[in-house]
Amino acid sequence: MSHKEKDSHEWRMGYTTGSCAAGATKAACLVLKDDQLKLTVEIPLPSGERLNLPLKWAEKESSWGKAGIIKDAGDDPDVTHGLEIQAFIRVLSDQGVIHIRGGKGVGVVTKKGLQVPVGESAINPVPQLMIRKAVREVFPEEEIEVVIEVPEGERIAQKTLNPRLGIVRGISILGTTGIVRPMSEEAFKNSILPELDQAIAYGHQTIILTPGHYGFRTATEQLRIPAEAVIQMSNFVGFLLEEAAYRKIENVILLGHIGKLIKVAGGIFHTHNHVADARMEILVAHAALHGVPLDQLKSIAEFPTAEGAATELISWGEQSLMHELASLASQRAMDHVQGRLKVGTVLTLLDGSFIGWDKAAHQWIQERWKWPAKY
Repeated sequence: MSHKEKDSHEWRMGYTTGSCAAGATKAACLVLKDDQLKLTVEIPLPSGERLNLPLKWAEKESSWGKAGIIKDAGDDPDVTHGLEIQAFIRVLSDQGVIHIRGGKGVGVVTKKGLQVPVGESAINPVPQLMIRKAVREVFPEEEIEVVIEVPEGERIAQKTLNPRLGIVRGISILGTTGIVRPMSEEAFKNSILPELDQAIAYGHQTIILTPGHYGFRTATEQLRIPAEAVIQMSNFVGFLLEEAAYRKIENVILLGHIGKLIKVAGGIFHTHNHVADARMEILVAHAALHGVPLDQLKSIAEFPTAEGAATELISWGEQSLMHELASLASQRAMDHVQGRLKVGTVLTLLDGSFIGWDKAAHQWIQERWKWPAKY
């Protein structure tokens, strides 16, 4: 067995906030019913399997059953790891439905385009189903009120995507399988898709794809583009272009640092340095085609960063090369999705300064939002 295979088998799995909510709910039901509690509580998973969760505490107080479970994300780098998920339940009548809502530390949805309607607690459909199944294992037909709380949820939510997605005052109760497997690249890519769906729900047919936070700030602050039209794609340019084309979005503007987006001009659609780092090669090759003299080409090839080299080229009066690179990135992106959407590109420096753009990006931004007067 290779070292890589061995490592992957040693990764420790965890459980979702949805599983914790369902487990705490079942424990609260059991304690309310005066059933003898163990150190763990068993819940059904969507797959039909069962999961045992360790209980932090459980107690009965008046007409309420209460319990808490500590979220364990396993070896997944998850900001919700270690949070206490609590459930409070009471019986409302002998027969009826299960009412589920969030209390302190569980977010409230304020923007459309998510799995939960505006105004409701951010408890996703699968966790809601898990909570209902957990309740019915103890109370088969009674009308039950379930309140899920996360005491530290509001503080931790600031470190999640929730502020971007318009989920306020807490975290979301999430999970599709109930189990957390260490975050794969595939899982990370899929975690971006709700933002794309939200942009569509808001009616945006022109969206911004940017590698990260710097581009997001440039788009929302300098260009006055609504936050829900700006998607942080990380390194997954090709994946997001394909998903945008699949969703029939008309126009995409790639906006971001030259060090990332110059790779797209070279036909690279996964921009992590470990996958492909040809920034300087692409820049030097196109500078040569542009007619930059050999001694200057040798000079820029020595720069440690694409930003430094691009700034030097601009100081030599070669900004038109930056516009050409932006246009080339757009063309390569459109070729990547067989022309199923139109693409414009804006290249920036780390401080948000624009150094290159094509006509499409300029036109779409000027028509819809605010093109900076200084360019």
